[in-house]
Amino acid sequence: MTMTNLTFKAIAAAAVIGTAALTVAPPAEAGRGYRGGHHYRGGGGGDALAAGIIGLGVGAIIGSALTPREVYVTPPPPPRAYYGAASYGGPEPWTPGWYRYCRALHGPYFDANSGYYQGGDGGVYFCR
Repeated sequence: MTMTNLTFKAIAAAAVIGTAALTVAPPAEAGRGYRGGHHYRGGGGGDALAAGIIGLGVGAIIGSALTPREVYVTPPPPPRAYYGAASYGGPEPWTPGWYRYCRALHGPYFDANSGYYQGGDGGVYFCR
């Protein structure tokens, strides 16, 4: 049985968190905290600082392990001279008539935000 990369990273992150939680726990000390009728605040600030630094490190490890490696970015529309109305006889791009034309022609495969559609061959093309 093989583990995916994300599953392995999640298990490793859980192990690091568990180890950090056990390491940061302060030991119990008898008699600490009260001296001669006054409450004593002994050096607990260093423990909080250490816990914060460890928490920051664990967060960085988990964040980098769960970050996607590939991000798809829609290509920008081609330059205006490339898809002018005179070259193909259709409606002028980015007009309401052009949106209706492309939606009617390509249906759900047309992305109105980018002006591209997915062709039958799997390629991505600008609607003209």
